[in-house]
Amino acid sequence: MRRRQLIAGGIAMSALSMTGQSMAQGTNSFYVPPEEAPHQRTFMQWPVNRRVHTDPVFLDMVQRTIAEIANSIAAFEPVTMLAAASDHPRARKLLSGDVTLWDVSTEDLWCRDAGPIFITNDRGDLAVSHIQFNGWGRKQVHRRDSQIARRVAERLGLELHPTGLVGEAGGVEQDGHGLLMAHESSWVNDNRNPGLSRDQIERRLLDAYGADRMIWSDGVWGEDITDYHIDSLARFTGPGRVLINLPDRLDEDDPFHITAADTHDALEAAGLEIEVIPEPERRRVKAGDFVASYANYYACNGAIIAAQFGDRETDRIARDALARHYPGREVVMLNVDPLGEMGGGIHCATQQMPAT
Repeated sequence: MRRRQLIAGGIAMSALSMTGQSMAQGTNSFYVPPEEAPHQRTFMQWPVNRRVHTDPVFLDMVQRTIAEIANSIAAFEPVTMLAAASDHPRARKLLSGDVTLWDVSTEDLWCRDAGPIFITNDRGDLAVSHIQFNGWGRKQVHRRDSQIARRVAERLGLELHPTGLVGEAGGVEQDGHGLLMAHESSWVNDNRNPGLSRDQIERRLLDAYGADRMIWSDGVWGEDITDYHIDSLARFTGPGRVLINLPDRLDEDDPFHITAADTHDALEAAGLEIEVIPEPERRRVKAGDFVASYANYYACNGAIIAAQFGDRETDRIARDALARHYPGREVVMLNVDPLGEMGGGIHCATQQMPAT
């Protein structure tokens, strides 16, 4: 499993600048735009590695799921699928003609974590902010995936801006208006950034994203492959606005429930506007480590691509919430259960390239 949602309580907010003006607003300063801003294209990765996907039947299901996500996004904006040339024939059979294949070798599908983080400025320049991927702290094979950001930047002729950080973009959530949130366990961790303090890592993350404020929560070390990524729990939907998954009934013996509630309260205390989406209770997959996250959606041009889990009531609540937060966009909900069984979702499998 890629991850299990375990975090332990406690959250703090540090404000380097409370002027209301993000670093992103400087003419020459690079920043990551909001995900909901216009895109040039979406990047995705084709999963192939048999050391990761040991069951060929399940690998086939995962590939079909990735193809369905790519084809759904391609109805709204261009999609580039990264795959070794030898994997193109299989991928081409499942992908629509609107999805372009590039010869960039991959192992797994998590483009949010291994793919390039695109940054731009007010002049329209584009570059890649390079946070080095190392297989979630060397927990999984990453010989090819660790090179993807560099190879995409080279193919596009873009500068690679080193951040001095090891980690994954799924481990930090950004609103594109100067605010970040993350779990310490995904960053302040010797398996990624040995010898760096939280303050040092925060400074580098703020620089990497062109932001000026950050909200931290503790997270949990060593209980899942990602050391708990934020993007399956809470997402920014605009400046100062958050969607978060919470259970309807709090189980005080469940650390997931306790921490999710603590995180919600802390985000609220930080002055953010929060809407709660309940977790599905009548889902198709009953496994305890299945990630049933409505928050792990993707905002593309004109649409929100989100998961549905077979619970009619909560699927509807999630659809309605996404429609309210992203007015004028079509909400497309897909069965992506194989990704949930691996511990991720649609957002984890995508990476946007902003329009300039």
